[in-house]
Amino acid sequence: MMSSAPPPEPPAGAGDDDMESLPLAAASDYASVASTFDPLLSSASNYASVASPRSPPAHAAYTLSPTSSSSFVDPPSYADATGAGAGSSSPRSASSPSSASPRSARAAASVYALLAVSDPETEAEPAATSLVPGSAPTYVSYLVTSVRRGDPAQRRHAVRRRFRDFVTLADRLAEAFRGYFVPPRPDKNTVESQVMQKDEFVAQRRAALERYLWRLAEHPAIGPSDELRVFLQAEGKMPLPGSTDVASRMLDGAARLPRQLIAGEEAVAAPQDVVQPAKGGRDLLRIFKELKQSVVTDWGGVKPPLVEEDREFLEKKEKLHEWEQQLTGASQQAEALVKAQQDMGETMGALGLAFVRLTKLETEEAMYDSQRIRAADSRRVATAAVKASRACRDLNAQTVKYLDTLHEHLSIMLSVHTAFSDRASALLTVQTLMSDLASLQSRIEKLEAASSKIFGGDRARIRKVEELRETIRATEDAKFCALREYERIKENNRSELQRLDRERKEDILVMLKGFVTSQAAYAEKIVGGWETVAAETSGYSRGTNNLPSYMD
Repeated sequence: MMSSAPPPEPPAGAGDDDMESLPLAAASDYASVASTFDPLLSSASNYASVASPRSPPAHAAYTLSPTSSSSFVDPPSYADATGAGAGSSSPRSASSPSSASPRSARAAASVYALLAVSDPETEAEPAATSLVPGSAPTYVSYLVTSVRRGDPAQRRHAVRRRFRDFVTLADRLAEAFRGYFVPPRPDKNTVESQVMQKDEFVAQRRAALERYLWRLAEHPAIGPSDELRVFLQAEGKMPLPGSTDVASRMLDGAARLPRQLIAGEEAVAAPQDVVQPAKGGRDLLRIFKELKQSVVTDWGGVKPPLVEEDREFLEKKEKLHEWEQQLTGASQQAEALVKAQQDMGETMGALGLAFVRLTKLETEEAMYDSQRIRAADSRRVATAAVKASRACRDLNAQTVKYLDTLHEHLSIMLSVHTAFSDRASALLTVQTLMSDLASLQSRIEKLEAASSKIFGGDRARIRKVEELRETIRATEDAKFCALREYERIKENNRSELQRLDRERKEDILVMLKGFVTSQAAYAEKIVGGWETVAAETSGYSRGTNNLPSYMD
């Protein structure tokens, strides 16, 4: 990475005799350029580090994780973008927050004034979890610091959390906020943890976890929730709740299954259970019933007793599918642009280094004024190439910052799919319960018809009918709760779609303004540098008759 320190000044009197005889530029003009940066006064190794700056990699738009919402800033003015002078090595820092950006405005509206993930530490797992004596596995914990906005005492809560705790938090939010676009947590990235250097991997994960917490805090429903507050403030290790322990849920479901099979259709899901998806595993019989209902509906061509009739929702869902496809293509092209700009900067730096070597050769072997003039021209080209390389590097940083919005909204689509899946799951639960009610009612009718053929009635059948009627009442209660949950998820979907549409317009507008402004600013800067070189070498365009006599 290029140092921000200004290049060394040329020694006094260096090249003064040559500058007096330059026909292509005034001596004062050349002196102003040479005093800014003279490649001949730096060693080739030092210049190589300047001429070939390392821009962010092509995947930087997907791996750089700003530590907060501060990465979304206003587009820079031309003066900010092109630097304040020779000593400026880059435009406005990407970490500088801007109160005018939509993302910063949403962060300012959250209930937390500070969220930070820092100080990663390696800790040993409890001895009981180690299968091999004396070789306890380790994990990395992070210090999570938070300050609630509006707290008169400005109390700072600091707790240590490991990645597993973030997974637990995500599971709790998924259960508590069905139908909402819950921001997705960072992936475990097992492969990257084995390929990357440990310090680099931990630093990237720390930044990703901090960004994840800010996304949660900015959500209007999740930000003030008790789930997030407990995670940020509860001391000690986070317990793994039974509701998120998949293994224990499956064991409970397997233990209940024989009793449910013996009870047959009289086994009714409790009202408090139907408001959660069946795929959790605690009620295996319900899983089988809903699987049967989905198969009969999808493959058997049977119309379910309740269907999705919200045409507005279905249209929005289709449009979002098209939006996601176009967004995927735009995100891929943004990555290609970052790579191309990186290559341009590196190639321009390599060109400057090549002209440095050429200039040194011309200077060392110069015997005539014409050779010295060519060396001076090569020096100008080398200087312009270095400046263009710097501008390409800084432009790439701006491109990563702004076009990362594409990847940001692409990741939001994961949350959208999950919320729509919650809606479909809730609808399937209602359909299954309604199908159960129809089946129970049919059984009652058959039993009553069979009992009526016996004089005085069949007491066993009559008793069975009463049991079925009681089952119907319990199933009706469960259906009522499931319908209410389905309507709640539908309302959550509706409000979230409105919020997504509003924030998408704001974010895309800021992205386009910032991207266009930075592209224009750096293009103007690069063109200005080459125009200066072109003006200084304009003497060649007038033909050899206009050259000094000593060059004939």
